Amino acid sequence: MARIAGVDIPREKRVEVALTYILGIGLSTAQKILTQTQISPDTRVDALTDEEVTKLRSVVEGEYKVEGNLRSEVAMNIKRLMDIGCYRGLRWRRGLPVRGQRTRTNARTRKGKKPGIGSRRRSV
Repeated sequence: MARIAGVDIPREKRVEVALTYILGIGLSTAQKILTQTQISPDTRVDALTDEEVTKLRSVVEGEYKVEGNLRSEVAMNIKRLMDIGCYRGLRWRRGLPVRGQRTRTNARTRKGKKPGIGSRRRSV
């Protein structure tokens, strides 16, 4: 199993698709990487030689921001928004939709489960 940028990419898939298992690399980026390293996109991962895996690893880790670095950068961007107190930062802090979606209905993914109405106890 080839290990690139700390991710074990699946052996039986084509290289073009297997590279997309790395966070920060989509299909178009994977195609650019393969043309840059002159590897055929149709080859399977288990058919790659050690030299080709080394080429892929050096290109991915050298020129692209992937996995841990990308995750930390996204987290720092969100933290910066919350620290400066802008509208988007407040939405992140409260756990509400950030990109302008409505919240009167259809915000259950961000807001969580609805509180039940009949579950409260009567005071006697």
